[in-house]
Amino acid sequence: MAKVVTFGEIMLRFAPEGYTRFVQAETYGATYGGGEANVAVSLANYGMDAAFVTKLPTHDIGQAGVNALRRYGVDTSKIVRGGSRVGTYYLEKGASQRPSKVIYDRAHSAIAEATTADFDWDSIFEGCEWFHFTGITPALGDNVAAICLEACKKAKEKGITVSCDLNFRKNLWTSEKAGKVMGELVPFVDVCIANEEDAEKVFGIKAENTDVTGGKLDHEGYKSVAKQLAERFGCKMVAITLRGSISASDNNWAGMLYDGKDFYFSKNYLIHIVDRVGGGDSFGGGLIYAIMNKYDGQSAIEFAVAASCLKHSIETDFNHVSVAEVTALAGGDGSGRVQR
Repeated sequence: MAKVVTFGEIMLRFAPEGYTRFVQAETYGATYGGGEANVAVSLANYGMDAAFVTKLPTHDIGQAGVNALRRYGVDTSKIVRGGSRVGTYYLEKGASQRPSKVIYDRAHSAIAEATTADFDWDSIFEGCEWFHFTGITPALGDNVAAICLEACKKAKEKGITVSCDLNFRKNLWTSEKAGKVMGELVPFVDVCIANEEDAEKVFGIKAENTDVTGGKLDHEGYKSVAKQLAERFGCKMVAITLRGSISASDNNWAGMLYDGKDFYFSKNYLIHIVDRVGGGDSFGGGLIYAIMNKYDGQSAIEFAVAASCLKHSIETDFNHVSVAEVTALAGGDGSGRVQR
């Protein structure tokens, strides 16, 4: 079985062409994506042995989701088949001062109605070294949260490294509910990933002297957030993405890694955004790759941030980049010159 297993929901993404608004749209492009699936694709593109686990219907739309992962070398052999629908989401890409907008239509999807009996974690984790999930998955329902908890317990029992991207989604649950559920899951997590809002919305841990809407980020505040997460839940590492929003089209982008002793900050990138959905997942995929390949702390955060920087230039959820491309950017080649 794969060395890295990710678990969550893959959705059918509908998006109007370019920057067309929902109310203007007459046609929609259809692709697949979702937090943990995006991470699996990143890792497969880096040459890692990665699997994605979920539940999908047996009909053609469900099979198309499986095929979307197979296309990039993701192991789909442990995907459970059943249920009646694939979750969907609609994306209106923002530009300049108009923000992007996401509308979910994922109630009663196959994974949202799955039970613990659907997944044999002993079999799924055979040969596995790393397990990854996000805070989006347990937000789908108490039943899915129970599946996540069972998976985390089994991973710990087997000595598997566990990572989690907190990924708070206000459209799926309240901060109170998120804090309760994630408070039971994060103690099993070795590597915790968060952004500028997750720690505050889920656990009430706020970065001081920071204004993300005004583009002001204070390093000392993020050090405090990482240290509090590590001390409260016993995480061995905490990684935080640092997004300074100038507009929907332009952001400053960087990251921080805390290993329980030292803090590592990446270089900052001024990015012009083509598609930001999946940006955090590409960071997670880059970080997992770097840690599994024994990069030192500074190199690991540089690789993760560079990978995510490149993702912002790529349409759809998946990050279609190679290790060589990420390494080149992390090493300082951000000119964007034509490669001949």
